Amino acid sequence: MTRIVARRFLRHRPAVAGLVVLVILVLGALVGGRWWTYDYAEITTESSTGPSLSHPFGTDGPGHDVLAQVLRGSQRSVQIMLVVALVSTTIGVMVGAVAGYYRGAVDAVLMRFVDLMLTLPLLAVVAVVAKGVQDAKSWLLLALVLGLLTWTGLARIVRAEFLALREREFVEAARAIGASHTRIIVRHLLPNAMGSIIVSATLTMAAAILLETALTFLGFGVQSPDTSLGKLVADGQTAATTRPWLFYFPGLFIVVIVLCVNFVGEGLRDAFAPRRPRGEG
Repeated sequence: MTRIVARRFLRHRPAVAGLVVLVILVLGALVGGRWWTYDYAEITTESSTGPSLSHPFGTDGPGHDVLAQVLRGSQRSVQIMLVVALVSTTIGVMVGAVAGYYRGAVDAVLMRFVDLMLTLPLLAVVAVVAKGVQDAKSWLLLALVLGLLTWTGLARIVRAEFLALREREFVEAARAIGASHTRIIVRHLLPNAMGSIIVSATLTMAAAILLETALTFLGFGVQSPDTSLGKLVADGQTAATTRPWLFYFPGLFIVVIVLCVNFVGEGLRDAFAPRRPRGEG
């Protein structure tokens, strides 16, 4: 099964290209700042200069190297994206699996809780929580809160998958030989729902980086002296016409990361559940 999925994914050229670019960007974000000449907080002797050989992305008003800041911003944004995906996927899978497998009263209670979570205004809740903590770990709090509020869609997907899978013959056979509920869920149902889970996780990653950008742009996310791509875009918006490199370079990184994640998600969706050609029944 794994080989079949990998073969289908490799045939999806935009997804493969997106994965390659995404890996390069993530590696560059996580380790690139250590190898670049300038630190993101370092103030150089050149102020508000355009792109050059010594400063490929130019410098800002105080004299910070914009490439160093973009690398740091990408690192923080990628970290937030990964934490949100991990927290959101873990909670969504657990809630959806329990609701779909046990059904009945357990399903009803959990799904009403999901409905309650869906009524919460996401941006407003995150803004209120994040505004109360302004320190070096504010990005982690932001990521955790986003992860705790963005799992509902995945929970519904996993629940639907489990409702369909729990009546299949291999599950009945596992029950007949005395397999425990935990073993059935972990060993038999989860692997068969993994395709939907992986695809949903990739889409959550794309949504997370956009949410972080929006919140930081509004002043409720990552705070100085740290930075993120959203903060760099927010700081550079006033200079978009006079010093466009301050606005467009971090904005370009956001667009490329989100596009690559979406391409990978599209490729994974086709790999796990290939579409039938038109005309087939």
